Amino acid sequence: MRTSALVGALMLGASLLPATAAAQERSGSVQVKAFATAVLPDGKISEVETDIVGLPAATQTEANDNVVPTVAIEYFLSENLSLETICCLTQHDVDAISGLPGAELVADAKLIPATITAKYHFDLGAAKPYIGAGAAYFIFLGEDPGAATLPLGVTDFDLSDEFGLALQAGVDVPLNDRGLGISLDAKRYFIDTTARWFVGDTVAIQTEHQLDPWVVSAGLAYRF
Repeated sequence: MRTSALVGALMLGASLLPATAAAQERSGSVQVKAFATAVLPDGKISEVETDIVGLPAATQTEANDNVVPTVAIEYFLSENLSLETICCLTQHDVDAISGLPGAELVADAKLIPATITAKYHFDLGAAKPYIGAGAAYFIFLGEDPGAATLPLGVTDFDLSDEFGLALQAGVDVPLNDRGLGISLDAKRYFIDTTARWFVGDTVAIQTEHQLDPWVVSAGLAYRF
């Protein structure tokens, strides 16, 4: 009995070795993704805090969409858990859609959506879907007052950098056994910003805006 039990244990251990090796192989690996990414922000006004120029009461705004290249870098902590960060720069205008329809209020606002997410991966064989969540910090660079604000005497403009939350879901599909694959990814951010238009050193208009963009990506992945 003892001999047969020992043989059985050895056989079981041997059968688990490939799975253990695969898990160890995945742990510590890095995956790089090159994406084409659609950035789809909201941009609507949630609150008018300062208005010394007399904006129409029904004024509402919207940010334009943009498509940009992005790079994601992912580190696997284990077979199912990973950390991911993305790198991109996207540019947006903000126009009025009511009150002052068609008026350009913000021009060329460049945004770096610094993001890190923790992801959980499922293995369905040919497809490996995942879900994730994390933190984001939106950094605005070089934003200008829109053309419609210049006749009001506006001389400068600022969008506040802000922290927020990001939720994520997607799927990786391996194309071969050498680490190449395709990837589809969607993130929803929950983040606001404060917009300030200045006349000299005076804040003429200050508004709170819901950005809350969808960021939808498709591209190639390589894990090594």
